[in-house]
Parts: sequence; C-alpha cells; structure tokens
Amino acid sequence: MDIVVCVKRVPASDTAIKIAADGKSIDTSGIQYELNPYDEFALEQALRIKEQLGQGSVTVVTLGSKDAQKELRDALARGADKAVLLATDQWIHDGASTAEALAAWIASQPCNLVLCGRQAIDSDNNQLAPNLATRLGFACVTEVNKLELADGRFTAERDIEGAREVVSCGTPAVISCQKGLNEPRYPNLKGIMAAKKKPLEEVAATVPEAAMEIVALALPPARSSGKIVGEGAAAVPALIEALRTEAKVL
Repeated sequence: MDIVVCVKRVPASDTAIKIAADGKSIDTSGIQYELNPYDEFALEQALRIKEQLGQGSVTVVTLGSKDAQKELRDALARGADKAVLLATDQWIHDGASTAEALAAWIASQPCNLVLCGRQAIDSDNNQLAPNLATRLGFACVTEVNKLELADGRFTAERDIEGAREVVSCGTPAVISCQKGLNEPRYPNLKGIMAAKKKPLEEVAATVPEAAMEIVALALPPARSSGKIVGEGAAAVPALIEALRTEAKVL
C-alpha cells in the first residue's frame, strides 16, 4: 500500500505569539518551529500500516518554505521512506488553497491512502481532509481515534456528540487522525543517520489564489484580575452571590 502523509511545519505549541506590524500576520522573529503534533499521529499510523502489511511505502509531503526541510527530515528519521517539499514563499493560510495544491501533487503519485492530522495547531481550521478527499474523489473519515485494517478495508472509530461512531471504508481514502489514535515514535540515532540517505525531493508548488482573506488579527483580551470576597465560611454567601450576579454561572 502506498501511503501519503500530509504534514505541516507550525510554531511550537509553547510559543508566545505576537502580531506583526501589518496586523494581518504573526511576527515570526524568534519563533521555534516543529512538526504539527496531530500530524505525528498520522505519520505513526502510516508506519504501523506499512509494518502490518510488510510492504508498501510511506511518503511525507508538506507545502511551505525551504525551512520545512527540518520537519521533513524529522519524519524521515522516524521511518518514512521519502519526503517531498512543495516549495513556496507564500504564507498559506487558506485551507482550500492548501488542499488544491496538495491534491494536484498527490493525484500524480501512486497513492492508496492519505493520512493527515485532525488539524494544524496554528490555523486550527480542520478543513484539509474533506477538502483533499473531494478534490481527489477519495472516501473520507475525519477525527479518527481508532483504526484497523483487515481484508483491504478500514474500520474507523470516531467520537461524536455523546457517542462513538464506527464506520468502514475501502481505498483510496483520506483519513484525519485524532489524539489518542496511537503513541508516536520518535527519532533514534539509527533513524537520524538513515534519514540522511533517504530522498527529499523539492518541487515548485503551484498555489491557487486564496479563497479566504485575513482582514485582521488580534490577541484575546487580557483576563481581569481575581477578586477576594472574604475569608473562611463567612465568605460563602458573598461567593454564591458573585457567581449568580457577576459570573452568571448559577
């Protein structure tokens, strides 16, 4: 089975985000980047499927700047066979444009399965999987937290409102991976050395015009300071009143 894993280079989850002077983008100075955490689950699942079948290939692909080679090398060190950078200097914030650029490349490759993370932690739009599936004409299951392969078909489980849904699908398919699906492996010294000899291909990306425009970015308002209503048991009535009239949670 030939598996493509879509990954993204994102600011580290502990980064203190600052807004750039244009008011429409983030200030990238001093930011440390990493592989999108949800994409780690997708990559791990791809490697497990290949190991289960005992054959096939795992290719990781990303759309972004040449700096993303670092994250692609990380994926190769974890066990991926090949990496592809769809290179562009544009800041891609639009899910539809991203999907179109990725789908154009995937359609030209041997591919039975596309895996990606539930969402990227920077844009948080959770749109890539269904966008890709629609453009490729593949089946689609999103936010999967359990996945099994038997007799050429996948059985996937996903949480829905108040329940867990179980679905079955064949290939080709696009599946987005949720936290809890697996425990991602991390590069070891052997993997890091092997990654240096694995192919990392760079292709000029064709990115369509964005369907969405960012008008402005703003940080959340600062939290108000706490309030002490009293001490000990005597403060309970005042606390209840504040919860009822000010916080309006009672």
